[in-house]
Amino acid sequence: MQISEFLLPDDVIVGVRAPDKTRLLTELAGRAAAKLKLVPDDVAQAVLAREQLGSTGMGGGVAIPHARISSIKEPFGLLACTQRPIAFDAVDGAPVDVLLLLLLPKDPAPDHLHALASAARALRDAKAVRALRKARDGTEAYNCLAGTER
Repeated sequence: MQISEFLLPDDVIVGVRAPDKTRLLTELAGRAAAKLKLVPDDVAQAVLAREQLGSTGMGGGVAIPHARISSIKEPFGLLACTQRPIAFDAVDGAPVDVLLLLLLPKDPAPDHLHALASAARALRDAKAVRALRKARDGTEAYNCLAGTER
């Protein structure tokens, strides 16, 4: 599954401000819920519950918070670059400033299972992540990430 199948240019935010991890994830979950016409608290609870199992901070200032949502049929992504890095309990202890929130169907189709792998592969690309950090707007940031698809 390609990133462009679950992330649209309109779903990229640059310059997000949040004082901490919980507020950041709650805000992103709320934005995703609005886009998908879901109850914001339900999405936020699912994302935060997954985060309780272990941090989704994969190191290098990058995180892929994700959750399974019963009321969606297709994966949905929301890319956010924060104004300042936020403590995230990542595997390397580094704060996070690039996040891809990924919502997956509760019972995913086989190709949906590749969405998380595609996101992780793209965000392990150091050149793409550096470009994301320099992006001035959502379109520029989207192009940085979409450019990792092969």
